[in-house]
Order: sequence, then C-alpha cells, then structure tokens
Amino acid sequence: MDTRFDVAGIGNAIVDVIAHAADADLERLSLNKGTMTLVDAAAADRLYAAMGPAVEVSGGSAANTIAALASLGGRGAFIGKVGDDQLGAIFRHDMTALGITFTTAVAPAGLSTGLSTGRCLVLVTPDAQRTLQTCLGVAGDLGPEDVDAAEIAAARVTYLEGYLWDKPRAREAFVHAAGIAHEAGRTVALSLSDPFCVDRHRADFLDLVDNHVDVLFANEDEIVSLTQEHSFDAALQRVRAHCQVAALTRSEKGSVIVAGDEVHVVDAEPVARVVDTTGAGDAFAAGFLFGLTRDLRLETCARIGAITAGEVISHIGARAEVPLRELIEQKLT
Repeated sequence: MDTRFDVAGIGNAIVDVIAHAADADLERLSLNKGTMTLVDAAAADRLYAAMGPAVEVSGGSAANTIAALASLGGRGAFIGKVGDDQLGAIFRHDMTALGITFTTAVAPAGLSTGLSTGRCLVLVTPDAQRTLQTCLGVAGDLGPEDVDAAEIAAARVTYLEGYLWDKPRAREAFVHAAGIAHEAGRTVALSLSDPFCVDRHRADFLDLVDNHVDVLFANEDEIVSLTQEHSFDAALQRVRAHCQVAALTRSEKGSVIVAGDEVHVVDAEPVARVVDTTGAGDAFAAGFLFGLTRDLRLETCARIGAITAGEVISHIGARAEVPLRELIEQKLT
C-alpha cells in the first residue's frame, strides 16, 4: 500500500502578520482577547494600519502542524487555497522549502473573494496571549475538487483544521476527504481550533466527530464548549464516547490523553519564558501525530507534542526556530 505521507493536512492557507500589542490596544480596537475572529478585507486593512511593526510568516493552523511535522522528520502534504499574488508565492515557497508536498492549484479568477491570499493579523500581548483577526481571502474557497484523493489515500493520517468549517464548501471537502481516508483504511484527525468556532458549529462538530473522526485535538475551553459541560473533568468523561482518541491540552497544566479506558496525564514542557502562544496547539498536534504514525505509546506521543509546543511558545511566531527532530532526540534520550 502506498504510504508516501505520515500526515496530509487540510486547512486555511494563511500568511500571519504578527505584532506586539498592549491590553489597552485590544480594548481600543474592540478586540476579544485570546480568540480568532473572521473579518473582511476592509476591516483587515484598518487593523493593519493600526498595528505596530510586524513580521510576516506563513501560517494557518493545519499548515503550521504540517510544517512542524516536517521539522520533526515526518513526511507531510498540505491541501489549501492560495491566490496568484505575492503572499501566495511566499506561502507556497515556505511550505515546499520544508519538503512538504503542496500541489493545490492557485485560485482562478472570478471567485467572489477575489484573488487575495488569506492573511491573519496576530496581536501578541505581554502575557503571550494572541488575538487573531483573519481575512480568509481565497483560503475559504477550498472545495471537494481541491482534495487530492491519491494524497489522502497515501497518508496514514488526514488532519482537518476546524477553522475551515466556517465555509460550506470546505465542509464538503472535509467529509469527502474523511471518506477517502477511511476507505483506504487510514486515520482521520480533527482540531477544534477555537472555542468561538466550536460555539458557532457545535452540532456540526459533534456529528463530524461521531461519524468521521478518529483522533480529536482540543484545548480545555474547546472541549468544555463542545460537550457543554461545566468542568474539564466532566467534559473528559463525555468525550470518551465520541472518538477513539482525544488529545486534550491544558496550557501549563500539560495534556490529558483519553482512549477508551486509558487516561494519560502528561506534563507541559518547562520553558524559561513564554513569549508567544501562537501555534502551540498546532505544534502539539504535530508532535503527537509524529509519534502516532510511528506507533509509539500515547503518552510518548503527548510527550513529543509537549516538547514541540514548548519550543514554539518560547519565541515569536508559530513555526519552530530549531530543528525539532534534533530537539526531540535530545529530550527523549
């Protein structure tokens, strides 16, 4: 059987624009701290004009996960939509330079969103919390026709980004890809992405998890929102019935992995200073899936995820600044 890829990710192809901000700046701009909000191009332009000095780096939740997987030494593919513009060229170069297969066609003319590649304006406050304002551009026009059936069938895991669920055609793409993966005997994983995303699509997400997802990634707020429980412990018990494996992250409290009767509590990786939490969940998912595709024990998968996330939160930006494969070898020996 063709197993060219460890993980094939499907998500928003986004370029992150990252800047520091104070809490007062968020209040002045009427932004909801620590969440992701979808905005149109005009709102993105206004916020960009109000931001301080910024850095640009290819991002997007699933894309960040596949990038971290590549840094770990894994084989990844990514499916996401970019436009025929400078940001699109940057995104494609950044992904392929990491050895990631990225063959999704450039968006053709005539789409309602225009030709612009998606961008995410990220404001990082002194407590390392990040507030995201995302203009999807053509990223949200991903549809079933963009799903490469051969790539999905050749990946041990197909990884779906919850943020993309906001667009109807992307939902069709998710279900289509999950069907291909399961027909090929593969695993399907989903990241819930954001508690506000869960609030908007709770019933749909529960149906997706029940019928199409094997491995679920969520943080504490997301899993409580999904199950509508009043505590993390109660949510943990509820999620057992919805998927084979749930990898639940709790920031500095580490993670809890639930699989049937198994429960594994894994500590967070100590870091000298938390600088920016952007991409922490994405990095954890990469480490966990890297271990899972090598048939490691679930607690070891979570340990790799913790180390990977620890590297990402120690600096600005969601992409690793050191080779993660070397870091894991140092930490696990």
